Amino acid sequence: MHPEWERACEVHLFISMCLIIVALRPGSERPRYRCFDWTLPSSLGLACPVLTAVLSDIHANLEALTACLEHAQERGAKRFAFLGDLVGYGADAREVVETVARYAVAGAVVIRGNHDQAIEKGGGYFNDAARAALEWARETLTDDQKSFLASLPLLVRHETVCFVHASAAAPERWDYIDSSAAAKRCADAADACYTFCGHVHDQVLYFENAHGRMSQFRPFPGTAIPVPNHRRWVAIVGSVGQPRDRNPAAAYALFDPAEKNLTFFRVPYDAAAAADKIRRSGLPGSLAYRVELGI
Repeated sequence: MHPEWERACEVHLFISMCLIIVALRPGSERPRYRCFDWTLPSSLGLACPVLTAVLSDIHANLEALTACLEHAQERGAKRFAFLGDLVGYGADAREVVETVARYAVAGAVVIRGNHDQAIEKGGGYFNDAARAALEWARETLTDDQKSFLASLPLLVRHETVCFVHASAAAPERWDYIDSSAAAKRCADAADACYTFCGHVHDQVLYFENAHGRMSQFRPFPGTAIPVPNHRRWVAIVGSVGQPRDRNPAAAYALFDPAEKNLTFFRVPYDAAAAADKIRRSGLPGSLAYRVELGI
């Protein structure tokens, strides 16, 4: 294995070892994931509060990923977190995983999504088009890249921040946070002030109100939102590679822990080029159509 791939896998195997699956006390209904406080290697760069780009659901869309990374770097992002689903739907699984692995070597947090897990384990609830894209990814990814995806943790928590693909309440179940009740379950399980999620392919911010319930807020792209740490927040950061709100622009968020604000962004990119790659690869035309129209 190439040394850079070894380093990327080592970083995420370390994280995975720190995420221990423990059974609840006798009489509990089922085991659940818990995340304990632990100290990360300094190379992961989570020790100081710096501007952090949070990206999810890239779905093998290299054009969208490149546009978001450039956008974040232009705005001063120093840390990066990728919340899973690097592959699936798009035609550039190999290139996207290669890019994200380079960021992992530099200390980025990378989480496993359900499409990433399906590369190794199969199964899951996928329609015919999604299964075709996953098979394409299995054929095009290298063994090192597959090992990297398999090494990714389901959840990472560090101090006041939690990163997960779906819900912290049961990350292995791939539940959608599509209601205030679901956001409350996620926040309770995360046991963190700030929880960042993907999976929904939409941008939504939930916050804890004075009554201890979670309320929903629809962010306006490019507008910084104050997120003081006296309450809990669950941020659904949207999809880089396959937005589904009839806007094809890529979606991600910038979190500033020092200033305690969060900004959601939509980033125009060459969606036509990404769609053309899907068609030329022989993948279902519906996947190209969704990228072009943001559906």
